[in-house]
Amino acid sequence: MLRVYHLFLGIILLPLAPWGVKIILPEPSPAIVENPSSTAMTSTHSKTPTAIEENTWKKIIGKTPVPKGWQVAPCEESNSLLCVSSQGQLLGTVEIEVYPVNNNGSFQKNLTDAGIPLNSQVDYQSTEYQNKLLTALKAWVTDLNSTLVKDRQDNNGNKIVFSAYPPQQALVGKLQGLRYGFVGIQPEKGVEAQHINYVTFDGSNLYVINTSFDPGSVTGKFDKLENLAIFQPYLSAIAADLKLPM
Repeated sequence: MLRVYHLFLGIILLPLAPWGVKIILPEPSPAIVENPSSTAMTSTHSKTPTAIEENTWKKIIGKTPVPKGWQVAPCEESNSLLCVSSQGQLLGTVEIEVYPVNNNGSFQKNLTDAGIPLNSQVDYQSTEYQNKLLTALKAWVTDLNSTLVKDRQDNNGNKIVFSAYPPQQALVGKLQGLRYGFVGIQPEKGVEAQHINYVTFDGSNLYVINTSFDPGSVTGKFDKLENLAIFQPYLSAIAADLKLPM
């Protein structure tokens, strides 16, 4: 019965989102990434920071609505994690990574293809600009998924079926962004992995937010699928109230 319950939670976690191709999605490593690559962003290769800098969440966090009895605050021992806890017990973390566009050739191409020249002035009020930005972000997600699918399938074969949720438009602060994610289901056991991601661009940097239920993840994860399901709508509200652009 528990397996069926977990499977049901995984299916409804991103409402009304049909499954697509078999893929995995990125989990960024801590701190600003100077030369991001698809390999560095896979959820199975999270890295521990070598030095603790100021936590990015402290710079951008706004309102933090949470379920009754839960608390949310930037983690003290990290430069990229938001800690979610209840009664002093850590329930999970949300990771944010910042990727400078000047060092991200793939996203530069996505911007150019969408009609946004590199280093062009950002026009947050322009509908035309916002539409072009969403096109570039969708292309970035698609390119990333295509690159990573072979790695996850090679590691898991047919033991786990991975299905992507289509990107959905979402506010990240005052910026237009996308919410996307994936679920991995093991036929005999139910939900094996669930990722929720947000991405946006402020003219200089890509901001990627990730949390998950995934035994293979080191950071940006919840230990229990039920807690991730409960927190998901609150994460949407937190993302929408971030102080972006800075």
